[in-house]
Amino acid sequence: MPTLKTATRTLLAVALLAGLTTGGEGLWIYAKAKLAQLLLEISWRSALAGEQLRPWPWADTRAIARLTIERDGATIIVLAGASGRTMAFGPGHLDGTAMPGDIGNCVITAHRDTHFAPLRYVGPGDILTLQRPDGATIRYRVQATRVVPKSDTSVLRQDARTRLTLITCYPFDAIRPGTPLRWVVIAQKVA
Repeated sequence: MPTLKTATRTLLAVALLAGLTTGGEGLWIYAKAKLAQLLLEISWRSALAGEQLRPWPWADTRAIARLTIERDGATIIVLAGASGRTMAFGPGHLDGTAMPGDIGNCVITAHRDTHFAPLRYVGPGDILTLQRPDGATIRYRVQATRVVPKSDTSVLRQDARTRLTLITCYPFDAIRPGTPLRWVVIAQKVA
């Protein structure tokens, strides 16, 4: 029959293992996000040189823009498509929305706890820049930030203005994934 001391040690060992596993998963997410951006930066430089180098051999996406948040200097490579698989590596451009710098609403989404964590500090008046593969840089001024239900698709609407809409889950410090709210940053092209 196990003694209290043995049972306590076993319980502590299980708790420690569970904690290390959970912590390890969290660290893996951040490590993957950081490593992906390093590989994407290499891919981006090749795109600027007129080549389309895949960021890693099995990649099913490509770099289409470099987003800079001027407030803190954060620079993030944006990928084609906004699937969950794509967003594990970087922000994704939502298919069917305007391409960066084109007339219409360019929508980019990313996870709140990795690539779009800096969005919590972005506010009206801040400048965002998008660099395209042709080297052109488009500057946008943030007009508004707001919280909307996940089901609110009005932020995706296209119109005749050149806009940039960044979307991530909200609240930023939520413990569970899949929150019902979205943080939206709406920016207008600077003339």
